[in-house]
Amino acid sequence: MLASLALLTTLLAGPATPPSAARSASGDVDVELVLAVDTSRSMDYEEMRVQREGYVSALQHADFINAVRGGLIGRIAITYFEWAGEVDPASVLDWQIIETQADARAFAEKLAARPIATQRRTSISAAIAYGTQTILTNSYRGMRQVIDVSGDGPNNIGLPVEGVRDKAIEAGIIINGLAIMLRPTGAAAFGSSAGLDDYYGDCVIGGPGAFVMPVHKPEDFDTAIRRKLVLEVSGLAPDATLHRIAARTKTDCMMGELQWQQFQDR
Repeated sequence: MLASLALLTTLLAGPATPPSAARSASGDVDVELVLAVDTSRSMDYEEMRVQREGYVSALQHADFINAVRGGLIGRIAITYFEWAGEVDPASVLDWQIIETQADARAFAEKLAARPIATQRRTSISAAIAYGTQTILTNSYRGMRQVIDVSGDGPNNIGLPVEGVRDKAIEAGIIINGLAIMLRPTGAAAFGSSAGLDDYYGDCVIGGPGAFVMPVHKPEDFDTAIRRKLVLEVSGLAPDATLHRIAARTKTDCMMGELQWQQFQDR
């Protein structure tokens, strides 16, 4: 945890500038894509299994492969890690180029081979900070840089999510979200009128074309994850959903920290 907080502090303290030496020998790709997947204990084992299988399936699906091939360069760089109260170092799958179906299958097989494990608490800020750091220090030159965050609750430990999110956006990174809304956790669990998708929309996602995609049922994981990856690889925006702005106020981005304090005080 101390190491994670130190990384977050470093990210916020100075300008997010990629080391030129690290990127000078890089390969060109259409997108540098970070998959940051929530494994907090608010999700049960069955939900975790369905989520994992959704990623493994989506990475090998023809729609995903066609999206990769359809890019200007025709290849992407991808990495994956799991997070809860902090990033799990053992979960990190190193950056890999995906250009062919065999590349995608190899990456998916590495993911499928990983044991499923859960952790305590929820630090979206740690996930974004780690994702930002690994983008800025890798050896690729992407036309776009995207952090794809999935989660089932608001930030409740570590640095406030807004500041870390804003720093990533300043570095030119797009942050998209998959809001897992299988049960009344997060906002709804504490009587807030805001849904988790609203929280992600106001506090987590950002950058040109950023979007949040809600998942309400376990059987929807596969389709939602595949659609999200295709949009991120292709650079397309999802169909617009219209909201009446006057209908609600902006979500309190410190909601998760306040909820945790209320829980501790009970």
